[in-house]
Amino acid sequence: MAESINRLVDEYRTRCLWFLRPDYYPATREEQLSVLGYVERYGDVMAFRRAARLRQWLLHPYNAASADS
Repeated sequence: MAESINRLVDEYRTRCLWFLRPDYYPATREEQLSVLGYVERYGDVMAFRRAARLRQWLLHPYNAASADS
């Protein structure tokens, strides 16, 4: 999960995450959710869809426990 989010961060860093440090990657579940929210808000339609899918997976009770490990 973290790898998928980091790939999304890399892809959208200059377009909608420009205000984050250039070497920033979310380390905690809360940071991941925050970054996904930024991508959903400031990205294009494809970014919104990808971030929403990752958010849905991350928020699923069964997956959330394993995402932090």
